[in-house]
Amino acid sequence: MKKGDVIGGYRLISEPTNANGGKCMWAFAEKDGDQYFIKRFLEPKRPRDDAADSPSVRIRRQLSQEFEDRHRTIMKRLRPDARGGGNLVLATDFFHEGSTYYKVTERIDTSSLEKPQALEPRHKMVLLKTLGNSLKQLHDIEIVHGDLKPLNVLVQKRDGAAFHTAKLIDFDDSYVSGRPPEPDDIAGDSVYGAPEWRRYMQRDGSAGPEHLTCAVDVFALGLMTHVYLTGELPHHDKRYGSPADAVNAGEQLDLDTRLSDDMLGLLRGMTARTPGSRPRMDGFLKALSDPKVCALQHRRPSTARPKSPSAKSPSAKPASAPGTAKPSGPRTSRIKTNLASTPRPRPAAPSSEPTRPATGDTKPAAPPAAPPTAPAPSAPDTSAERPSRVRINLGDRRPRPGSS
Repeated sequence: MKKGDVIGGYRLISEPTNANGGKCMWAFAEKDGDQYFIKRFLEPKRPRDDAADSPSVRIRRQLSQEFEDRHRTIMKRLRPDARGGGNLVLATDFFHEGSTYYKVTERIDTSSLEKPQALEPRHKMVLLKTLGNSLKQLHDIEIVHGDLKPLNVLVQKRDGAAFHTAKLIDFDDSYVSGRPPEPDDIAGDSVYGAPEWRRYMQRDGSAGPEHLTCAVDVFALGLMTHVYLTGELPHHDKRYGSPADAVNAGEQLDLDTRLSDDMLGLLRGMTARTPGSRPRMDGFLKALSDPKVCALQHRRPSTARPKSPSAKSPSAKPASAPGTAKPSGPRTSRIKTNLASTPRPRPAAPSSEPTRPATGDTKPAAPPAAPPTAPAPSAPDTSAERPSRVRINLGDRRPRPGSS
């Protein structure tokens, strides 16, 4: 396969390449004045009709027949002239020459918008709706795209058009819902693969062919929507090789908190582990009824995180409300500290008679000999401390000499 070759009536007008082609080579071709995109499958290889019968030849014939049946079934269900199929780039021809299979589609401009996340919310909404409508068309006839990822979506804007649209390409790995190829033959991208698709590939027994339904595409679309809105895939624990592996392990994907609440809820449902928990395309399209759903919000820290970092800092101590602070020491020492600026009498020496409040017939107690700032005894006697507290509380209400 080289430039200038004629294959099945198509003359190659570019050098074949494997760039982003997976198990294929591709080139641009020309036939009857029109240009096409032609793809050569590297496998399976079809045995010659006159090949001697043997177990290996029988296996190869079976694999080739299944390959042909799958592609022809998809082409029969997805016709280029189908209503609403303008954003589906479908095959126009499928054939084999010798032992090699080829597939042909119309040639389209392969340029694609590099940063859809830079679009305004309304433009993002229209872009996602065109992609969602294309997938809905597939799912309505029970077809799974099977390899949904940004590389297989061309984001373009026609001259004079107001909005970008998404063209869905590469249906080589598509299959009827619940009837995927064998794990060794199924294709796809592990980054955008669904949890059940990963388990099916790994043959762990928890996911059979019947579990690979249109919900596989919904999971991939959830990841792609996150990319188109924020520019990144949802984050997950680096111990896992893909979002699906993290979800299979019971982890929850870390969605961008700038997304609107409605979008966060939608994407959380689309990336659920259980296929039946994911919304159908009708639900996806309904959620995109307002451009605000696609807008990013710069939330306040209190709404973006459960707690602000300052709340966790040990050095940040909230001020206590009046009357609610806990005592920092014994009650008596607290009172003395609070009244440090008020002159207070020195505790009287213990006597055999109980101390009584002063009256008009009784002389007032002698003034303290020590200055008011002298420290109180380290272990005052309880019987002496009680009257001392009374005298402190009465302060300047002490009776003057000669009062009655």
